[in-house]
Amino acid sequence: MRRAMLPFARVTIIGIGLIGSSIARAVRVHMPTVRLTGFDADPEVRATADALQLFDDVADTAGTAVIDADLVILCVPVGAMGEAAATFAADLPADAIVSDVGSCKAEVARALGAALPGATIVPAHPVAGTERSGPEAGFATLFHGRWCILTPGEDTDPLAIARVAEFWQRLGAEVETMAPDHHDRVLAITSHLPHLIAYTIVGTASDMEEVTRSEVIKYSAGGFRDFTRIAASDPTMWRDVFLANREAVLDMLQRFSEDLSALQRAIRWGKGDELFDLFTKTRAIRRGVIDEGQDDPAPDFGRSHE
Repeated sequence: MRRAMLPFARVTIIGIGLIGSSIARAVRVHMPTVRLTGFDADPEVRATADALQLFDDVADTAGTAVIDADLVILCVPVGAMGEAAATFAADLPADAIVSDVGSCKAEVARALGAALPGATIVPAHPVAGTERSGPEAGFATLFHGRWCILTPGEDTDPLAIARVAEFWQRLGAEVETMAPDHHDRVLAITSHLPHLIAYTIVGTASDMEEVTRSEVIKYSAGGFRDFTRIAASDPTMWRDVFLANREAVLDMLQRFSEDLSALQRAIRWGKGDELFDLFTKTRAIRRGVIDEGQDDPAPDFGRSHE
C-alpha cells in the first residue's frame, strides 16, 4: 500500500475517553483530510468533545455515527464491547471495517463477532495510555513510538488487516500481529498483573491501622509514588480487563505468588546472594525496556527536580 494513499476516508470513534480522543487528535495531525465522527453514550462527554472540536460531527446515536464510516473504532471498556457494537449493528455499512482498542483480545473478538455477524473485524490494542481519563485527557502524540498489536482471525481479509496496520502506523505506532490468546498471556504479565499489584499495594497502605493516611501520602517514596500513578487508572476499564482476561491473569498471578514466596524465604533465611542475583537480573530487564524505546532513560523517569 502506497504511503500517499490514505487507508480510510471516514473514521468513526465510539467512546471518547483518553484513547478515543487521542486517536481523533492524532488523525487531525497525521491525516487531516479524514472525516471524523464521534459518539459517546454519555451526553456530557459528547458535549465536551463538541466543544473541543475533536470531530467533524458528534452524533447523537451510535447508528447515526457509523452510517457512512469505512472504519469504526470501539474505544469503550472491554466489558461493554459487545453491547456497544450491538447498538450500531443495523446501521453498519457492509464494507466497513470494525476495530477496537481493548487490552483483552480473545474475549473482545468473541463479543464483537457475536454482535456483528458477517462484519470485517480487525481487533487492535494500542499499548499506550496514562492514568488520566476523559476527552480532555487525550493528546496527539500518545501513540508515537508505541506498539499497536493487531489480533485478526485466521480468515480475516489480508487487505483489511493491512489497512488497519497502515492507519496505526500513520499515527506513529509500531505494529505487530499476534494470535488473541497469545496477546492476552503477554499482556497479563506486562500490563494486567502490574496494575493488580499496584492496586493491592496502594490499598494495603491505605488500610494499615498503624500508619495514618496523611503519613502514607506525606512520606511517599519513589516506589510507592509510582504505584499510586498506576493505581489511579480508570476503575471501570480495569475491572473489565481483569474479568475478561481472568484465566491468563490468574495463571500469571499464581506464578508471581510462587516467586514471591521464594523471595520471602530468601529474606527470612538471609540468602543475600540469591537476592543479589535476582535484583541484577531485573536491572537487565529495565535496560532492555529503555533500549526498546519504551521509557525515558533519564534518572527518576525524567522528572524535573527544579
